[in-house]
Amino acid sequence: MKVISLPVQLDSSRCDKAIRASFLHFNDDPDKSLDSWEYIEDGLLILKLGHVTALGKADDWFDFLPDGVEFHDFTGKLIMPGFIDTHTHYPQTDMIASHGAQLLEWLEKYTFPTEAKFSDINVANATAEFFCDELLRNGTTTSAVFATIHPESVDAIFGAAQKRDMRIISGKVMMDQNAPDFLCDTAETSYEDSAKLIEKWHGNGRALYAVTPRFVPTSSVDQLRMANRLRHEYKALYLQTHVAENTDEVAWVAELFPDRRSYLDVYEHYGLVGERSIYAHCIHLDSTDRKLIADRGASMAFCPTSNLFLGSGLFDLDSALFNNIKVGVATDVGGGTSFSILQTLNEAYKVSQMSGQTLTSMKAFYLATLGGAKALSLDHKLGNFELDKEADFVVLDLESTPLMERRMDNSDSIQDKLFALMMLGDDRAVHATFVMGVCRFKEGRSTCQD
Repeated sequence: MKVISLPVQLDSSRCDKAIRASFLHFNDDPDKSLDSWEYIEDGLLILKLGHVTALGKADDWFDFLPDGVEFHDFTGKLIMPGFIDTHTHYPQTDMIASHGAQLLEWLEKYTFPTEAKFSDINVANATAEFFCDELLRNGTTTSAVFATIHPESVDAIFGAAQKRDMRIISGKVMMDQNAPDFLCDTAETSYEDSAKLIEKWHGNGRALYAVTPRFVPTSSVDQLRMANRLRHEYKALYLQTHVAENTDEVAWVAELFPDRRSYLDVYEHYGLVGERSIYAHCIHLDSTDRKLIADRGASMAFCPTSNLFLGSGLFDLDSALFNNIKVGVATDVGGGTSFSILQTLNEAYKVSQMSGQTLTSMKAFYLATLGGAKALSLDHKLGNFELDKEADFVVLDLESTPLMERRMDNSDSIQDKLFALMMLGDDRAVHATFVMGVCRFKEGRSTCQD
């Protein structure tokens, strides 16, 4: 790690904020390295202008903090890098926990009627504001987010995130077939609208743009080609989409593209598998598909709560590790049933159990932090407390409920405490959330307007 030891003389050129707490962060995948994490029981995080200057033991540095430094004392709490949600849908916030359907019926019954409302900028703005506050309430500071086909919906989510200085990856959904007429664009308009939004938002503050075809069945060949064109004309864009979530969906793609080897091969044929490509679900893939994802440097978003809720299947985490594929965890709201990354890790553990695999607490929190940053190609900027990283972090109360307090009294290691946290924790365990060193949520309320 590039964490450094400070000299005993600190000054304002290197320190404008200091935070005391317990700290945990990762420098590698725990399944690949025995020296993958650092835990400091009584630590001090030093920040300057929203970036990490250093992390070390509080006793070594506390008495040398310069006068006037902004100090936050979270002694007894655990600080980790902000959680990273690699796939979710902000327009589906109001349909979360709707009863009973699998994927294709879910889209027809709930998703499409809900997303139609986002032609109204007032609806989009109100939902985006609520959505960003819910992310922060749950300790999530970075997310890859679907909007709708409406350009207004993209303006809304980037605008709400910008108020909070959050790092959001988003883009206009491209969808020109096999969907209601009121939610269809065309290949040409999807390109034109996306290009305008890219020029407006990509790299504007912390905003990053993702070319966003919903999934293969709802994009014509011409639209898939337009998506590829955008990726070539504008540098460092992301691509986010869905693949191999549901067996009926996979069969449908095979009917639409009988000449292609697999669902993923459709994206590959049109040049849509590569760096900064994020594929949600990735359940019904074969070894050739997985090798392609690894070879192209693309990423998988593991969506356990929605996969269970919609009955889609079980994600094979071990095969992703075997193929050296970048993986992050994802809430996938509103097919997913919680904004909480803690609850998402709870379900990820159960998916692994059902698959005969093992998900340790250290691997789980790696996926939620540095692993997610790697999946989003952002590990050079965030995901741990290395020198100069952006200071996004969550302050966790491991005794936020009577049951958790009792359970922590019977824990003898940080690994056991983290396992209890991911099984029993939810938004109540999030004491505060900081974005670029600024507290944006604390003790149950947003501080965005403070």
